[in-house]
Amino acid sequence: MAKVENQRIVETATEARAGETGGHMRVVLFVGTFLVAAIFAGIFAYYVGSYGAN
Repeated sequence: MAKVENQRIVETATEARAGETGGHMRVVLFVGTFLVAAIFAGIFAYYVGSYGAN
């Protein structure tokens, strides 16, 4: 619980960030980044491949 010391609110690091994030957030970040990179690579490959067809 937050307490007041010298007219300032003092909290622990865990209280300040409202709890800890689990390891699953790192997985979500990596998977999302990989999917975006794969989508961009697919779009790039499509346009590069269709460039020579004209």
